[in-house]
Amino acid sequence: MRALVTGDRGFLGRHFTAELKRRGWDVVGCDVKTTRTQDCRRLFAEDVRLHTMPHWDLVVHCAAVVGGRAVIDGDPLATAESLSIDAEMFRWAAVARPGRMLYFSSSAAYPVAYQTGVWSDETLREDDVWLSRTVGMPDQVYGWSKVTGELLAARLREAGVPVTVVRPFSGYGEDQDDTYPFRAILERVHRREDPLTVWGTGEQVRDWIHVDDVVAGALAVAESGTEDPVNLCTGRGTSFLELARMMADVAEYEPEIKPLPGRPAGVAYRVGDPERMHRYYRPRVRLEDGIRRALNVI
Repeated sequence: MRALVTGDRGFLGRHFTAELKRRGWDVVGCDVKTTRTQDCRRLFAEDVRLHTMPHWDLVVHCAAVVGGRAVIDGDPLATAESLSIDAEMFRWAAVARPGRMLYFSSSAAYPVAYQTGVWSDETLREDDVWLSRTVGMPDQVYGWSKVTGELLAARLREAGVPVTVVRPFSGYGEDQDDTYPFRAILERVHRREDPLTVWGTGEQVRDWIHVDDVVAGALAVAESGTEDPVNLCTGRGTSFLELARMMADVAEYEPEIKPLPGRPAGVAYRVGDPERMHRYYRPRVRLEDGIRRALNVI
């Protein structure tokens, strides 16, 4: 079995590559921040032009412009590049016709109006993205790029290529880039900073899911063959203040936790409904255990 992983040098791509190889797959990777010959967009363009593409049993599409909240809020046009990457990938897939495409959307695709935190049970369900033929305002340009990607995925499916769409929530892990909040706070805890700072008010809530569960869950959803989008989440909401305190407790120190209200914070409350995911997979790594794992290797 042969798999192509785009974005293989990024956080998710690295973990997909490792897991697929562990399962006995022959894996080839490409990315957008490598040499010209390894750029996935070059691969897509050359394959379409030359019609020399090999068959892939599975394509895991993780390649995107990333950079955390600072980029999403501070440089939204940078994330628009993901639209180009997705468009070229879907055009290529329509010709290459892989056995299955696994497309990574995002919880940013959900309408921000549903993420105010007004109701404590305001979990996001898969059907909330598409509101009776209309789309609610997603989270920044990045969210729009993912909504568009899901539309392209539907068109590719209509062309006869099986496509799985997953929407991960706040994925984390020990080798994540420090432009993302989990790793950024973890490094401050590792340095035993006091005060321990968090961006925003710290009251913003996220659904933290370990990268091992993101990978295993996404592959389980792909293997199921479902054509419905599926959240990758735990259903458990944890605020940034709570996350910082949990990390400090594991590190066995008691800093003052100081919010930074002027820094980018995103929506108030983003927690997923895991009911559909539970048909195929249940997360196995508790947040507390994920924190311990990360602190042990940092």
